[in-house]
Amino acid sequence: MKHSTADLFEKVRERKPLVHQITNFVTVNDCANATLGIGGSPVMTSSPKEVEDMVSLADALVLNLGTIDERSMEAMEIAGRAANSRNIPVILDPVGVGATPFRTEKANELLNKVSFQVIRGNASEIQRLIGGDTVTRGVDSTELEIRNAELAASAANRLDSIIVVSGAIDAVSNGKHTTVIDNGNILLTNVTGTGCMATALIGAFTGVTDDYYAAAIAGISTMSISGEIAAESLQRNEGTGTFRVRLIDAISRMNKELWMNGVKISEEIAN
Repeated sequence: MKHSTADLFEKVRERKPLVHQITNFVTVNDCANATLGIGGSPVMTSSPKEVEDMVSLADALVLNLGTIDERSMEAMEIAGRAANSRNIPVILDPVGVGATPFRTEKANELLNKVSFQVIRGNASEIQRLIGGDTVTRGVDSTELEIRNAELAASAANRLDSIIVVSGAIDAVSNGKHTTVIDNGNILLTNVTGTGCMATALIGAFTGVTDDYYAAAIAGISTMSISGEIAAESLQRNEGTGTFRVRLIDAISRMNKELWMNGVKISEEIAN
């Protein structure tokens, strides 16, 4: 798995997958830059009148619930169904699910209408998607007793999707196999949009392979490793603003060799 995942970095650089993203206005610029940095090509079209035509040109579709309203939800449903009909992978980022009834209702509607190949969220978001009674505080995660690896495996079986649970330790699961990634830096939690950027990266990798499990591992681990690299490069008088810039720098420099040398992963197999 490690070597097949590593090979995706060269594929993204060579193929420059077009990643259509209907994402939130808080993080749209960073998501586009992360996609460019890893070697993909972002398009951020969100008009219900245009998304079906745009997604037909794309290699992957990312739907992000960060700043949803009725118009954006209409666009996501249209784009998601169009992508499904063309076998284009669709990735969901259920930002803030559980914070309000409206947000939770709209996430469940999407799950019923669109098939998602990958879903990435923090622990409380993923728990809420599978019917847990956790409450998300804004768009932040709350601590759960269940391990991320166990939650990812359970959610993968319930939602029939590759699940990525991000946190201090990230977990990716297809229900039978779960990969645990022990990379990252606390500064990633102090910059808005690092989760959204991670989902954008997953989108880029899914655009060059049908091994969505490997693509999800590549995307989330790229963000975690890049966070480590960015934090290590900071000088004493530099803070989160500089870290954000260094983070995008690190993503743009990521390649097979850097990833192989930096990633800390282990695999668990369900009984």
